[in-house]
Amino acid sequence: MTATTRRAFVKNAALAAFGIGAAPAWLTRAAFAGTPGKHVLVAIFQRGAMDGLNAVIPFGEKRYAELRPALAVPRESIVELDGFFGLHPALKPLYPMWEAKQLAAIHATGSPDPTRSHFDAQDFMESGTPGRKATRDGWLNRAIGPRKATSPIRAVSMGGTLARSLRGPNAAVAMNTIGSFQVRDNAQSEFMSMYSQSTDTVLKGTGKETFEAVKLLESISKSKPASTVNYPNSRLGTSLQQIAMLIKADAGLEVAFADTTGWDTHVGQAPALERLLGDFAQSLAAFHQDLGARMAGVTVVSMSEFGRTAKENGNRGTDHGHANVMFALGGDVQGGKVLGNWPGLEPEQLYERRDLAVTTDFRDVLSGVVQHHSGTQDMAKIFPGYEAKPLHFFRPMQ
Repeated sequence: MTATTRRAFVKNAALAAFGIGAAPAWLTRAAFAGTPGKHVLVAIFQRGAMDGLNAVIPFGEKRYAELRPALAVPRESIVELDGFFGLHPALKPLYPMWEAKQLAAIHATGSPDPTRSHFDAQDFMESGTPGRKATRDGWLNRAIGPRKATSPIRAVSMGGTLARSLRGPNAAVAMNTIGSFQVRDNAQSEFMSMYSQSTDTVLKGTGKETFEAVKLLESISKSKPASTVNYPNSRLGTSLQQIAMLIKADAGLEVAFADTTGWDTHVGQAPALERLLGDFAQSLAAFHQDLGARMAGVTVVSMSEFGRTAKENGNRGTDHGHANVMFALGGDVQGGKVLGNWPGLEPEQLYERRDLAVTTDFRDVLSGVVQHHSGTQDMAKIFPGYEAKPLHFFRPMQ
């Protein structure tokens, strides 16, 4: 088998990245786990640090407008939620979900680690261990847990590489789209033969599992569950459309990860944020419409590595901050509320007198989501070294 053929196979198959061992990720053996569950958890990462203060706006704070003379959203344009908070006008597509009490916002959330480095903060949030760089697996991989499973696509990461959140010993698959996860150039039979004849259990097992995923996804791609919903032609829109297809195909999906980039708005924030929030809201609205009644078994949670400064800078933008806002969407979410302990924007209330303070650890939000999704109570296994205080914002299980 030539090196060129092997490289072509890896590239064209959009192979899963399994495990965290010393061997290359795509060669690391991990038993497929999990039976198709009642609930599906979808995690969305907004990379670059979203400006939560201009997403879920505390217009009831006098200091909001004072801190942002150029960037404060005009009161008449804000989509009012509760008399104190409101949505950025670009997030208006989310308001019907808010009215239906299926959408909640959790404000002043974030990591206790003070880093303002995008790379470190994203790593800490995806590993679930702020301040610890040695953690090799991700919180979402630990959350799915090892189970005996029939589905080779119980955990899916949208994109060309496996997300940090899903890296670990439990099997997960990375793909750009369902249709792209396939073996081209007539290499399938050749590699299946190589894997089946191999005496290396790692190589043989991974080959079998990869082709199981390929066959299942090819079948789903051909069937293409019907949808008349128009998703945005964007990275997030495409990812959520693919995830919806997997959910509607009843293929055993349990968790999925998607991300969106470009949220680092140091300069000229207003038009950039309007575009980004618009894409975010339209993508979620399309996903919600596409799944319809199936949203009763789906929870979406969003996060960003940190927030942005309370005060605008001299370039009509904002700089790296601390606390942010998370969203939770789903049929079981007790929404229509802005949750969390609002710290205020007065100088003495700000973190280091410049940033919104963190009053809810992001792990407490995710702990509540994981408990609802899987029933797991032992959060020490999901977020090691942290005594979680799960935030519960779900309707009682039926």
